[in-house]
Amino acid sequence: MRHYLKNLEDTVREHWTQKALCDYNGDSFTYAQVAINVERFRIFFSAAGINKGDKIALCARNSARWAMTFWGINVNGCVAVPLLADFHPNTVSILTNHSDSVVLFVDDDIWAKMNPDETPNLKAAINVKDGHLLWHQDKVVADAWENRKNAFAQLHPNGMYPEQVSYPDDNMDDLAIINYTSGTTGNPKGVMLTYSAMSDTDDFANSHFPNHPGQTVVSMLPLAHMYGLAIEFIHPNVDGVTVYFLGKTPSPTTLLKAMQDIKPYMVVTVPLVMEKIYANAIKPAMEKTKSLLAIPGLNQLIYRKIRNKVIEAFGGSVECFIMGGAALNPEAEQCFKKIHLPYTVGYGMTEACPLLGFEWWTKFVPGSCGKPVHDLRIDSEDPQHIPGEIQARGQNLTTGYYKNPEATEASFTEDGWFRTGDLGIMDEKRNIFIRGRIKSMILNSSGQNIYPEEVEAVVNNCQYVDECLVVDRGGKIVALVYPELPEDMDEETKSTIPGTIRDEANKSLPAYSKITKVEFVTEPFEKTPKMSIKRFLYR
Repeated sequence: MRHYLKNLEDTVREHWTQKALCDYNGDSFTYAQVAINVERFRIFFSAAGINKGDKIALCARNSARWAMTFWGINVNGCVAVPLLADFHPNTVSILTNHSDSVVLFVDDDIWAKMNPDETPNLKAAINVKDGHLLWHQDKVVADAWENRKNAFAQLHPNGMYPEQVSYPDDNMDDLAIINYTSGTTGNPKGVMLTYSAMSDTDDFANSHFPNHPGQTVVSMLPLAHMYGLAIEFIHPNVDGVTVYFLGKTPSPTTLLKAMQDIKPYMVVTVPLVMEKIYANAIKPAMEKTKSLLAIPGLNQLIYRKIRNKVIEAFGGSVECFIMGGAALNPEAEQCFKKIHLPYTVGYGMTEACPLLGFEWWTKFVPGSCGKPVHDLRIDSEDPQHIPGEIQARGQNLTTGYYKNPEATEASFTEDGWFRTGDLGIMDEKRNIFIRGRIKSMILNSSGQNIYPEEVEAVVNNCQYVDECLVVDRGGKIVALVYPELPEDMDEETKSTIPGTIRDEANKSLPAYSKITKVEFVTEPFEKTPKMSIKRFLYR
């Protein structure tokens, strides 16, 4: 396994003038500028007395400058602490303090809502967008930051050259990233990931993903989440791919316009995005040609035409749509398989940096989430048929939770396997099928296990359902639904829709998991960075 920073070193040297990091319709930076930025950070850390292993927090919206800041921290041996820009400012303060971060790189509007008194270890806050010093309580650190460019010019009067670039590979076991899995303030869980874990993920991606130096990808997932950080940014960028950042979450129109302009060779996304494409474009197209799809031969021509239109909508160069973070709706997946869309659904979590399961689309089994990336077992007496907890081992796994020994101990079995908290089975060919989370599983009065995700998949296919969440109320299955109703629908008709959804869904559900009631909610469900619903908020 090769250190990913050595891959970055080779790429910087070989692609010196190539664009490395770009904002869509905004700033762009070459690999030469990445190298210069990394060197300026090295000079800053040295002058400021900031040492390898010191924590540096980064809380800002996705951008090329966010990525440049990350490389400055990560290459120079400091521990990057990415925090979601959507966290409440109080949470940002708490996590910055909990992580022992000495510098915070932040958007100015986020900093304006923070109180420096709540981060006593912090020595300075710096604006990610323009490098402006927002605040400091340590003059040495402030002076070192303000003088970094002059110090660079004195050290490199003729500029930098590719042959001067050299990045470390003797720090595999060192801590590289602390990634907080949520904004909880009670007992924060900062996932600790080493350079070895990151290198392992890059190594796996190099052998299983397409890899085209000089081509492009679009980054639309939060960089403060490991899925977006590792798969959309670090892996492609260290191997010579130009990464374009969309910034804030794009509308479907903006997203597809960006895809047309950038022409990515792969699309990394969450199922929700592809389900919207299916519902708004593919499904209506297939319904228009329903009679023709019954004709053998002709249906394949129609499927191919639809498939090509989808790929063209994403720029025309996509070799694979890689989805993760949640289950793909079965109806949408069935359609994707029919039209031979090059898609796959992976499985992972922050603690696995983030991959636990993956399979290339030509071998991918619908309904699964790939095959194990490393060692994986099902804690069940019959792993092929009876769901049990999915447990994993491998170099990509976390070493534990920062300053949280109780959570660390609880997350590993006595024989060293990581407890994912997910329930699943694995077939004889080692395809993984997730059944749900242990915490969300419902046990009915007859002892039958009910997996809310499976019920939700059925309800989500019903007319007028935009989103659904299934809860247990005193042994009764209740479906909370955020509806998508026509504006001109009268109130009397609206009042009948919940019962209609319930009856339609129950036709496809086994007796033990039939829905007792459907309730409408007035707002979309709150979601995690990977766009899965925050179940704990709803009862």
